[in-house]
Amino acid sequence: MFKMWQEIYDRRELLWIMVTRNLRIRYKNSALGFLWSLLTPLCMILVYSIFAHILRFNQGRPDYLAFLIVGLVVWQFLATTLSDSLHTVLGSANLVKKTAFPRIILPLATVTANFINFLLTLVVLVAYLLLTHGSCGALAWLPVALLTHFALCFGAGALIAASNVFFRDTEHILGVATLAWFFLTPVFYAADLQWTMLPEPFRNCIYLNPMTGIIGMYRHAFMAESLPGMGGLLVSCAVSWAVFAIGLGVFKRAQVRFADEM
Repeated sequence: MFKMWQEIYDRRELLWIMVTRNLRIRYKNSALGFLWSLLTPLCMILVYSIFAHILRFNQGRPDYLAFLIVGLVVWQFLATTLSDSLHTVLGSANLVKKTAFPRIILPLATVTANFINFLLTLVVLVAYLLLTHGSCGALAWLPVALLTHFALCFGAGALIAASNVFFRDTEHILGVATLAWFFLTPVFYAADLQWTMLPEPFRNCIYLNPMTGIIGMYRHAFMAESLPGMGGLLVSCAVSWAVFAIGLGVFKRAQVRFADEM
């Protein structure tokens, strides 16, 4: 593992080139270009504010819109990374076949580019919360949430990138799995809803979905929502880092056959 990180560090210039390439491709031929990184969350806030007002879907809490927006923004980073990771390796077939470089740079560049967009989205989110609520929550938890979130996205992205090289049905399976994962994650509703539906000895099982704990940390950081119990939080963090380790391990073992499968 140390050798892999050393190789990435040695090729950091290549990594940055790929990150900037991914960012440019996202806004290629767009009149507003990179400005869309800021406009997209603003538009999302506007759309969902209208949606929540018309349907009166507020779960009896006055800050429901902020609650919802935080969950959606956090989820979007994962969903976008999973989608982009499908063609991370396949889309660079010529590079993989003809150039010697650490292949793990491909999914790392994808998740890093999306992470930069995510950070810009958080700037808009914080500005919105300050304007509407006058304050944020316990921002000291934000680095923990960001690091764990990044690890989950990187591991899952590497796993999907490798899988799609050998099993082209991965794209179709991912679409269904991501939708199911979204509705199992407390984005539109509070984690307490799942908590109360389970018998007491099994309630921490909801944190086996790592996004449950991650979103809980973000909501605590931005809205001063109650932090998930430490036991559940540790479960979500452990699952996130397990996905990170498994994804990198699978990718490392599979990369030697990438060129043969393309």
